[in-house]
Amino acid sequence: MKLEHYERLTKQACALIETETDFIANLSNISALLFMELDQLNWAGFYLAQGRELVLGPFQGNPACTRIPFGKGVCGTAIETNSVQRVHDVHKFEGHIACDAASNSEIVIPFTVAGKLVGVLDIDSPEVGRFSEIDEQGLTKLMMSVEKLLNSHSNVD
Repeated sequence: MKLEHYERLTKQACALIETETDFIANLSNISALLFMELDQLNWAGFYLAQGRELVLGPFQGNPACTRIPFGKGVCGTAIETNSVQRVHDVHKFEGHIACDAASNSEIVIPFTVAGKLVGVLDIDSPEVGRFSEIDEQGLTKLMMSVEKLLNSHSNVD
């Protein structure tokens, strides 16, 4: 996948949410867009911070873990460290939480609204090594653009 594809996806994502102010509706459309447009995925969606846990938010794909403590698994590590986690093989990630046995690689990107770390974008694939540096760059830029629009609406509780 090329960065140009992610630039197009970013434009699509922004067009979907630029006039909508509802946070959950916007995350729902972003997860649907990513699940539809990216190949070799079995899950794309969001976990939202509540206290020291991530709680399942809008997603597309197989049923998922409902709650993940900060610092646990790939998503919990991403929010705890406020850093992107791109994992080639989740079975080699210490403390990996197997919400879906079909997942073999994962990328997780934390995001902020109104100056507060509010959750993570989580994308899983059944393919080992599915996510490249290009995917990380493209998805990080996409989420930066989405963050700007979410911040302009900022009705997050």
